[in-house]
Amino acid sequence: MLIGVYEMLWYLLLPVFLLFLWKRGQREPLYRAHWAERFGAAPTELDRPVWVHSASMGEMRGAAPLVRALLAAGYPVFITTLTPAGRTAAHALFAEAVAAQRLRVSYVPLELGWAVRRLIRRVRPRAAVMTEIDTWPVLLATIRRQGVPLAMANAQYPKKSIVRDRQWGGFRAGIFQAYELVLCKSETHAQRFRDVGCERVVIAGETRFDLPVSPQQIAAALALLAPWQLATAAPGRRPVLCFASAIVGEDEQFIDAIRQVQAGLQAAGLPPPLVVYVPRSPQRFDAVVQLFEAAGLRVARRSCMLDAALQPTPDAPDMSGIDVLMGDSLGEMYFYLALSQVVVVGASFVPLGAHNVIEPLALKKPVMVGPSIWGIEYPGVEALAASVLQQHMTIASLSAALLQLLTSPTDYARAIDGAEAFYAEHGGATAKHMATLVPWLEAR
Repeated sequence: MLIGVYEMLWYLLLPVFLLFLWKRGQREPLYRAHWAERFGAAPTELDRPVWVHSASMGEMRGAAPLVRALLAAGYPVFITTLTPAGRTAAHALFAEAVAAQRLRVSYVPLELGWAVRRLIRRVRPRAAVMTEIDTWPVLLATIRRQGVPLAMANAQYPKKSIVRDRQWGGFRAGIFQAYELVLCKSETHAQRFRDVGCERVVIAGETRFDLPVSPQQIAAALALLAPWQLATAAPGRRPVLCFASAIVGEDEQFIDAIRQVQAGLQAAGLPPPLVVYVPRSPQRFDAVVQLFEAAGLRVARRSCMLDAALQPTPDAPDMSGIDVLMGDSLGEMYFYLALSQVVVVGASFVPLGAHNVIEPLALKKPVMVGPSIWGIEYPGVEALAASVLQQHMTIASLSAALLQLLTSPTDYARAIDGAEAFYAEHGGATAKHMATLVPWLEAR
């Protein structure tokens, strides 16, 4: 009954939501494209594919090792996503499979039962696998009513979500019972899913740990570092630090941190740092550059100084006179991380739970975050316990810790060793997922 009331609200508010999408399309044109897919008009060429839903670009990238494993095992894959960034990421990650007609990408239908049923009739999925956490009531209820087996991969149930669900009377928590199989990131999350009535819960880890590291991007970073004499712990070399996936509300705080690190390095008689700054949203690139320049920082944009192969252009500036390399590109995070000695991960100095810390750990980089880390409870809790992740409640504390690592080769080497051991311990999640998923799929 509650799901029926919820769906009725969707019908009533549908014009408002469509207007919202149209307005978002002013900044991101893909919001105005493929509207028929929002109503279940999905591609139909695949034969009983595994339907994998990843709402955002981050979830899509995290699920990539699992999707590749499914394709390697012979399963066609139908991907749905909620955002244009997720859709673009899916096409980029799986371009070869799309060209071979083994994978198709679509927007997920809106919360309208007839639209979800239409998609299921057209796609005829063998099973549906949601990733991370998904509780769209109409989507999940319709999938089950249509007899499609339903699982969740890379599953997490953050503590903040539990508190919110209890405030709403447990309605959303009860929706988790729609899942026949839950493949969790950790024992902590597994127990939470059991507590809300999920019957089959398996601890399989996080497939982001199995993401391949781009050798081309790493090689390009190392090639740039040589003439610039940048990221190395040797005395006299210029330190490099990275602020990754920074979002609105953090830029001013991070500028303050940069100023404090500059002053501390100068007092220690060391060269000023090169800051690699990567905003989370492409729509913010211009505004962030203006903000940094207004703060008196000298900025070079990756799009202006490097070509498509990440080689310096003929008119690239002398980096000795640059304070900030602005990472105004997509899909090159490993390049930015490889340039850096220490990484600060964004969405953690605002109450949004932090972004992914696995990528810098994969490159064996010391990682720092702010007060808000509920979104990375795994592997955040484990990484904090292993001392490969540092959490700081204030910008002053963050700045002091950055200075300590940038000025102490011993502490820096210890941090790198810890990150390497931690990453090795938590790898292999894709194989764990497939060990459970394949028998489950073959039974369908």
